[in-house]
Amino acid sequence: MLIVQKYGGTSVGSVERIKEVARRIAKSKEEGNDIVVVVSAMSGETNKLIELANKFSQTPKRREMDLLLSSGERVTSALLAIALTDMGFQTVAMTGRQAGIVTNGMHTKARIEYIDGKYIEKELKKGNMVVVAGFQGITAIGEVSTLGRGGSDLSAVAIAGSLNADLCEIYTDVDGIYTTDPRIEPKAKKLKEISYDEMLELASLGAKVLQTRSVELAKKLNVRLVTRSSFSDDEGTHILREEDIMEKPLVSGIAIDKNQARVTLRGVSDKPGIAAEIFRKLAEDGVNVDMIIQNVGLDGETNLGFTVPKDELGTTKQSMEEINASQSLEFDQEVVKVSVVGVGMKSHSGVACTAFDTLADERINIEMISTSEIKVSMVISEKYGELAVRALHDAYKLDN
Repeated sequence: MLIVQKYGGTSVGSVERIKEVARRIAKSKEEGNDIVVVVSAMSGETNKLIELANKFSQTPKRREMDLLLSSGERVTSALLAIALTDMGFQTVAMTGRQAGIVTNGMHTKARIEYIDGKYIEKELKKGNMVVVAGFQGITAIGEVSTLGRGGSDLSAVAIAGSLNADLCEIYTDVDGIYTTDPRIEPKAKKLKEISYDEMLELASLGAKVLQTRSVELAKKLNVRLVTRSSFSDDEGTHILREEDIMEKPLVSGIAIDKNQARVTLRGVSDKPGIAAEIFRKLAEDGVNVDMIIQNVGLDGETNLGFTVPKDELGTTKQSMEEINASQSLEFDQEVVKVSVVGVGMKSHSGVACTAFDTLADERINIEMISTSEIKVSMVISEKYGELAVRALHDAYKLDN
């Protein structure tokens, strides 16, 4: 088998942990597998580099930041390759450029355009293991680029897709995907498998195990993913095509997103093109709008509500000022979004009703609602967020 393994920052956070990762990789190699490893920077290193840059400038150029930040993963890849070589395994470390990862020119948040896998394949044919510095690539004109948050996961999935790998293993400090956050609900259960679409919803709704971009790419390239812990040998959670899952549960998980703020525009002119103007401006300014609700117009005016990430409130206010809509603007940061996710919703009725009844029984008011084929999301008061998660987890019997 050809296996791509990715290790996050906590997995390679010290010399001893790098040695432990090397032992895990060696075991997989000894089982007869071809191995490509993608690594993140050692835990805390990226933040240290950012702090160093900020000692010189609060607004450093993105090009130089890419050159600086890419060094963290290069250090880890070289150290891991040295450790594996010392154990007697032929190993080659590569930067993103050497691995053939070509991106667009958007510094600090580049997107992968393609991977020229011939460099990695050449080393694999020699019997070498390859350790690639994740999170980075190179532009068409030779500039170093980085992929933004979750970039090492993205590197691993893209490499697995380009090499037609049999499996892509994402190693983190947690042992899989759970029905909800175990810190909120101790009865949460680890899932054996989950579909790409369900994982996409959970990732976008606050689950931190995998980044949305990496799951999207895995689905597009049909990369078989498994997420597991680098600190145990427990079986992780497999992320597959929906048709490859034997028994599709009604509900797979409950997610909570605490990074939400509700924005309300009152007295908006109720005529064609107003909503387009508002949301076009927000899109141009890079604001990620989620839920949207517009009331029925009365006397030529209406109220428009939507949610945005809390850290984008300042940009939202500035955007509304530029189109003269700020005078009727209200913010509420004391809200959370709680979501019920499951592919079984496609073929079963009553899922949303159960969610609404459950919150009503707990006397929790729902402020906003949005739905899709496999998701029901509700905005509620922040103080009831964790209670709602536990109640919904019980209502759908996810501890079974």
